[in-house]
Amino acid sequence: MSERPARKMGLTATTMLVAGNMIGTGVFLLPANLASVGSISIFGWIVATAGAMALGLVFARLGRLDPQEGGPYAYARDTFGFYVGFTSNYAYWFGNWIGNVAIALVVTGYLSELIPGLDSPATRAIFTLAVIWLLSFANARGAAWIGRLETWTLSLALIPIVFIAVGGWWWFDRDLFLRGWNVSGQSDFAAISSAASMALWAFMGVESAAVSAGVVDNPRRTIPLATLFGLGISAVVYISCSTVIMGMLPMEELRTSSAPFAEAGRIMVGPWGVIAIGLCAVLKSTGALGGWMLLVGQSAKAAAEDGLFPAIFAKMNRHGMPGAGLYIVAVLMSGMLLLTMSPTLAGQFRTLTGIAVLLAILPYLFSAVTVIRFSLAQHETGMRRLGSYAIGVVASIYCLWAILGASPVQVMQAVVFVLISAPLYPFFMRHAEK
Repeated sequence: MSERPARKMGLTATTMLVAGNMIGTGVFLLPANLASVGSISIFGWIVATAGAMALGLVFARLGRLDPQEGGPYAYARDTFGFYVGFTSNYAYWFGNWIGNVAIALVVTGYLSELIPGLDSPATRAIFTLAVIWLLSFANARGAAWIGRLETWTLSLALIPIVFIAVGGWWWFDRDLFLRGWNVSGQSDFAAISSAASMALWAFMGVESAAVSAGVVDNPRRTIPLATLFGLGISAVVYISCSTVIMGMLPMEELRTSSAPFAEAGRIMVGPWGVIAIGLCAVLKSTGALGGWMLLVGQSAKAAAEDGLFPAIFAKMNRHGMPGAGLYIVAVLMSGMLLLTMSPTLAGQFRTLTGIAVLLAILPYLFSAVTVIRFSLAQHETGMRRLGSYAIGVVASIYCLWAILGASPVQVMQAVVFVLISAPLYPFFMRHAEK
């Protein structure tokens, strides 16, 4: 009996994959992180949105010119060679699954607002482990299932998000917003840079369609459209929600909140707001985690097929998914969760997202340079060529600025982490040559 061909994602499902991966934990928890900077972070959002738009155009252009499985990894490999491709995939893969642990934590964090007892470190760890493994099994069932999960959870989550983004202005206090303008203790420029770096976590996932080219129907048309549509949805949601919440809650209260949207819901409609928004945050984060696990599996699969990752990550199950690789990632995520345990969920979340963002910047930068390479190699002509060059330059500048705005300690840790890949490369290169 011949096996049925694996079902692929169309434009709607792929758009929801992109938007769902970006509107993941960021929309529900980033306002609390940005409160350490202040409401001046609105300018950080503007910078981050412009940079993310450039990155979105990078992946949209690459998706049209040269759609490839693995996305950023494949572009780094073709532009810089196998070693840089290996390093890019190493950083991207580790950054993504580390970030997935943070997403799983948000599921537990918002549930702790609804279920007493989940706020203790031990109980939180056990429940988060269950979330990780449940979504790993779901991913192994196929990409179409994950696309439907993203579509459903994003649609449901947008209801309270839009409610707060629009209705929250009735409770918006301009004086409260301005009193918390810059509480970082830095200059305005440094504060904006810090906010722009933090906000990059919100836009991680802009490459989702490009990475998933192997499971996308008609990728040359679908990838560019889904990337831009998904980015547009995400940008509107982030800017409106963050601004209104910073005018509803004092910065000192917002900075320590583990569920800022639930707190805003409490102000607007009372205890029922906490329950409704908490449930939507749990469902949305669950959908986002499923989508990010799909990306991690596809990225590792593309590198394994080139011999630059263990072959087991390219082994497909009967559903057309790299099942064994997904389960290995689940084991690694479980270990990272236990290693980074801290007394507060917010502290553990900040540690994980800081590492994930810095590791993701490297493959983003390589992809931006690939667009510049295409423009200089005259793959396009006239205004299209000039547009590709401009997009690549702006995206590259944004990536470098995001690094400068990050914590020096985390930058140092990320550099050391990436350099560890160097002694691993010869082992994998030997297999690739065979």
